[in-house]
Amino acid sequence: MTTDLLASYRWLQAPDGSPQNPLGDIYCVSFFRGLDPVEVLRRFGPEAPPGREMTFQELDEEVFEFVQETGGGQGGGHVGVVKAGAWSLAVELWGWCATLGESVARLSQGCEMVAVGRHDYAEDHFTYAVDGTTVTSFTPVRPCDRYGSDTDRLNELMREVGLPPEESEDDAVWDDLSEHGLARAFVLAAGITGVPLTPALLDGPFLVGAIDESLS
Repeated sequence: MTTDLLASYRWLQAPDGSPQNPLGDIYCVSFFRGLDPVEVLRRFGPEAPPGREMTFQELDEEVFEFVQETGGGQGGGHVGVVKAGAWSLAVELWGWCATLGESVARLSQGCEMVAVGRHDYAEDHFTYAVDGTTVTSFTPVRPCDRYGSDTDRLNELMREVGLPPEESEDDAVWDDLSEHGLARAFVLAAGITGVPLTPALLDGPFLVGAIDESLS
């Protein structure tokens, strides 16, 4: 199974502390079609103060302080949003809200949403939702186990990026997904959105706001 298409995405699964991956070992990146950053922030924290413009480093420091104060069980407490073509990209450092089934309805209402989460101490996750409904969702290491309203909708694209929707007894498939599943999930997200997640997108500036506790 070829991994050439992963060349631009391996940085997203580099170990925590690696200079290649400033996102760390727990993060979530979500994409919202047709929404501007202000609206995306409103969905994450409708009662929160208006967003503030920050660099990625400033967002990282804000999240670090929140995690230190709360112990990390509530996620990173903040989300940074930047425009990327027809989509807005939301970054949750030390967060996972956009991949939670109970949060999808609120975040994806009236739009198309793609979310990919990394969590080295739990499990990675991919979610595709439209207008408040999860279409398909799965862990990248087990793309054959999906849930949603139309779990087969992305099957062709999943096969193209090396996330086979059918169960396989081939050990090589399991080994590949164990090592590259997260990167393949980001390739899948790029296939849907047309927005490859590159380090340059982290240059910002980000519009940063607080995340409502009900989403964490």
